[in-house]
Amino acid sequence: MADKSMDGFDLIIEPNRTTGAFFRELLRYRELFYFLAWRDILVRYKQTIIGIAWSVIRPFLTMVVFTLVFGRLAKLPSEGVPYPILVFSAMLPWQYFANAMQESSNSLIAESRLISKVYFPRLIVPTSSVIVSAVDFLISLALLGLLMLWYGFAPSFSILFMPFFFLLATLAALGAGFWLSALNVKYRDFRYIVPFLVQFGLYVSPVGFSSSVVPDRWRLLYSLNPTVGVIDGFRWCVQGTAGSIYLPGFLISTVVSVAAFVSGVWFFRRTERFFADFI
Repeated sequence: MADKSMDGFDLIIEPNRTTGAFFRELLRYRELFYFLAWRDILVRYKQTIIGIAWSVIRPFLTMVVFTLVFGRLAKLPSEGVPYPILVFSAMLPWQYFANAMQESSNSLIAESRLISKVYFPRLIVPTSSVIVSAVDFLISLALLGLLMLWYGFAPSFSILFMPFFFLLATLAALGAGFWLSALNVKYRDFRYIVPFLVQFGLYVSPVGFSSSVVPDRWRLLYSLNPTVGVIDGFRWCVQGTAGSIYLPGFLISTVVSVAAFVSGVWFFRRTERFFADFI
């Protein structure tokens, strides 16, 4: 891309741009990123009766149900911490991952009018849609703080590592979101597949129970689910020495998350030139 060419055009879109030129272009359009993110935040809470409380009600009620089912009825181990804290410290990263992936996968279709009329780096759309999920995460994080205060459970120094696991969850959600949003443009079946994946993923991820209940011979395979490493990491941040991270499984989840992000960017770049035609 070059500005103010000899032909008098302000913008020239060149084929086969290098990776460096691609990311420099993203940086140039950062104001559009800020605008789309802020607009999504306003839309999320506009004309709602209880406003931001919706960000708390859903994970809180899910935590109550999981505590009753897995903690009281199934009597699964809680690693020495109150079961509501065990569940809620996993519910936070899971809800963030699931919401971010869903918002990102539907973002291109939602912005079809904008995409079909003007050029800008398409990657901005699914990336900016993740911000509203991050705001929901911060609101729910405050509820976790109140829950820990209620049970008199003090965090350890490991709480300082929470931003790292938040970043890991973001990479996994964006990677899946890039793949699904690009596929959703051509194959609208994915708008039905994504909600199913989220519902299925909630029960196969260690949200209502600790991943330590999974038999050792299956833990490496189980860790191919990228949310396993993220959830175990969040629990370790909240519980400190009471929780534990299965290191081989965590490394596998981390590699899968990074691979999903890198491959998602690659696939998105290869298909974005056809978006306007299919939309």
